[in-house]
Amino acid sequence: MVFLAIAILAVVGVVVSAVSLQRHYAKSATAFCEIGEKFNCDIVNRSEWSSVMGIPVAGIGLVGYGVLLALATVYRSRAETPMRLLVAAFAGLAFALYLTYVEGYVLETWCILCLSSLGLIAGITLLAGMAKARAVDLRG
Repeated sequence: MVFLAIAILAVVGVVVSAVSLQRHYAKSATAFCEIGEKFNCDIVNRSEWSSVMGIPVAGIGLVGYGVLLALATVYRSRAETPMRLLVAAFAGLAFALYLTYVEGYVLETWCILCLSSLGLIAGITLLAGMAKARAVDLRG
């Protein structure tokens, strides 16, 4: 059941990342993500912080959620999967927290898509911790 929940959250993460990636490359402004002067996905998704070494952050998220989805589905029966899930989720959470810091203290603008992704990866990290704990219990 934990792997199913992780898979569902990862699919939602893929969708959120895909929308963010589309907004990264879009030329026009979007209304669904602009809520006052402090919430604007376009400002965040098109800032200098929206790419790492030329790779859009949303693209990194898309790949990351895809890896988490694969681990929770295709590779879920392997003994090493709970640990790999936990490590991948922690890496994603650390990156998301860093990007949230940039939003709040550098750009001073929030992105609803980014905050949604932060919530998703936090949930996946908690569930991955549960999966790892259960795997240890089963072996112990």
